[in-house]
Amino acid sequence: MPHHLELSDEQSLSNAGVRVTAVRLLVWRTVRRTLAGAFGMGDVERALPTVDRSTLFRTLATLTDAHLLHVIDDGSGAQKYCVCHLDDTRHCLGHVHLTCRVCHRTMCLTGVTIPPVALPDGFEAEQAEYIVKGICTHCRQA
Repeated sequence: MPHHLELSDEQSLSNAGVRVTAVRLLVWRTVRRTLAGAFGMGDVERALPTVDRSTLFRTLATLTDAHLLHVIDDGSGAQKYCVCHLDDTRHCLGHVHLTCRVCHRTMCLTGVTIPPVALPDGFEAEQAEYIVKGICTHCRQA
């Protein structure tokens, strides 16, 4: 089966088990094509000012539950999202992010995976966060 990023917006929602509605399609299309890297709720609100906040929040939750988006805890206190680039629904166990401590922008490193971690017998990992914090090129040049 092709990866959801290789499909049309409608087909990627449908294949993920998300009922296609006008608002879900609008939000998915926006986060998939307009918002680069990690984004917060405020970014989506600015991109879609005619959609109310509660609808946006519910839609982002739906897309997250369908593994089309994942939530990033970068330590900023603000929940951020990123479009999933991995085929595996266990993407949270192998995805790496960079966070700039100056501008607080978070970027995905889609080609870099978290090295395997030896876990005690009987422990099943459900989520892992791997955040590299530093200063981005833009902030270093400023």
